[in-house]
Amino acid sequence: MTVPGFTISAFILLLHVSFVVNYPSGKITKSCHGMIPEHGHTPQSHPTHHISVSQMTFRPGDRIKVTLSGPPFKGFLLEARDAENLSGPPVGSFTLIDSHVSQLLTCEDVQGSAVSHRSPSKKTEIKVYWDAPSSAPNHINFLATVVEKYKIYWVKIPSPVISQPNVLPFTTPEATIAPMPTVPSVSHLTRSFNASDCGNKKFCIRSPLNCDPERELACVFLSFTRDDQSVMVEMSGPSKGYLSLAFSHDRWMGDDDAYVCILEDQIVHIQPSHLTGRSHPVMDSGDPLEDMAWRLADGVMQCSFRRNITLPGVKNRFDLNASYYIFVADGAAADGHIHKHSQQPLITYEKYNVTGDPKNIGGSRSLLLLKVHGALMFVAWMTTVSVGVLIARFFKPVWSKALFGDAAWFQVHRTLMLTTAALTFIAFLLPFIYRGGWNWRAGYHPYLGFIVMVLAVLQLLLAAFRPPLHDPRRKMFNWTHWSMGTAARIIAVAAMFLGMDLPGLNLPGPWKTYAMTGFVAWHVGTEIILEIHAYRLSRKVEILDDDRIQILQSFTAAEAEGYVFKKVVLAIYVCGNLTFLTMFLSAINHL
Repeated sequence: MTVPGFTISAFILLLHVSFVVNYPSGKITKSCHGMIPEHGHTPQSHPTHHISVSQMTFRPGDRIKVTLSGPPFKGFLLEARDAENLSGPPVGSFTLIDSHVSQLLTCEDVQGSAVSHRSPSKKTEIKVYWDAPSSAPNHINFLATVVEKYKIYWVKIPSPVISQPNVLPFTTPEATIAPMPTVPSVSHLTRSFNASDCGNKKFCIRSPLNCDPERELACVFLSFTRDDQSVMVEMSGPSKGYLSLAFSHDRWMGDDDAYVCILEDQIVHIQPSHLTGRSHPVMDSGDPLEDMAWRLADGVMQCSFRRNITLPGVKNRFDLNASYYIFVADGAAADGHIHKHSQQPLITYEKYNVTGDPKNIGGSRSLLLLKVHGALMFVAWMTTVSVGVLIARFFKPVWSKALFGDAAWFQVHRTLMLTTAALTFIAFLLPFIYRGGWNWRAGYHPYLGFIVMVLAVLQLLLAAFRPPLHDPRRKMFNWTHWSMGTAARIIAVAAMFLGMDLPGLNLPGPWKTYAMTGFVAWHVGTEIILEIHAYRLSRKVEILDDDRIQILQSFTAAEAEGYVFKKVVLAIYVCGNLTFLTMFLSAINHL
């Protein structure tokens, strides 16, 4: 199975981060201008870190030692600015003293015009050199943004102002902490949400369909209630860290309008965010949200908020008068930031306008193409190929009579193997149709699936050029055919084991692993039983004396007895295979 790691795989694909702009490597050129981490929290107002300089005056071309120090911190961004224009571009360039803890950035197309952390390891002091340019302004102010942890940071901590000699004294007030929007107040919900108005006054998305969050703890519930020019959003579901929703133009993560309810210290923070490509979400200001409230009970998180249908001038927020795919995801959170969702997000089957007519709909954690892909692969490699192998190996004497010009066993074997190849080919194409290309995020699964597809095609080509029965090359053909077929089956089983764990198929576990292990044991056990039976039968019909009539009579009786046994074993085996197949198909169908 070549199941891509689906959106959506990913909807909130996150790294465990606790530093400026959520980048552990310090590659934060995105924040060069404002020097503000996009963490969505308000910066601290009283800095505990300070910047010192080696001299208070400078001339163009001078090198000045700059030291940032204070309590342990993880991330930082250091720049030099014109003290009379702190919103202007960085001035001059830096030279590193310790490249193990700091690195140079290119801001405003000037190489080395800023310095940031190289890793999230804790540090108490950073030392660098600043090289004054020939066109340096009269007064320079060094500014630093320092991140202690995700929600605790300081913005634009100022240094003492340094000046060129023989210039007028600097009188402009020194830099102050950059203000951030005030986080709107959040209240507690007094009771659980309910689904009584779904389809009547509320636009509801529920999983399982028609569940009620007031009565069922496992109910994933999202509702939208229009009130004139605003929408009230309610979200509920079991979660250990966060719940989130997103509006998307397609079924892929990226360029989406998202909202996250994050649990931290038994308090739920409600935060708008946006997604840019297949990366972690960027937290935005909570200003567009009103009437925020939350509730925690019995492992279920519930949160609600109101936002205007249209938000002109507000970046990254979608107009809710249009139709979108809607995502609901959950996962773990720590220190106010969220990790990758623990299971595939719930996604609506089509685009919906949540401000239109109230509806009561469901969603799926696996798309139809991926369901069909998994189902076809299970049918091919759990049923048709395994039965076809047993027939070729053990049933040649049982079904030796001619059928449409060839032995019956061969006709059945060839039909099953052609079916296997056809199902495999169709299933192999489906993820490419869905993904639009190769999936680089699904681990070894697609590579194994590709090998299985190649072996299946080679088996067909090899069979098409099969030598006659008594041709000297027939023995080489038999061994090659058996070896390639066995290799394909083994690799296919490995691919299915890996594919079952991919979020795109989202099979419930851990029973899926036990069931697949049971199928493998069932098939191997059946082959062992038939091998033992074939061995005992061959021993039973050996020529033990010279009475040819007695020998033939004994052989006929043993042969008849053996044929009946084989047919019974095959019937039981097929029933068992169909049972395993039904289990998997049923699980796929309910996703």
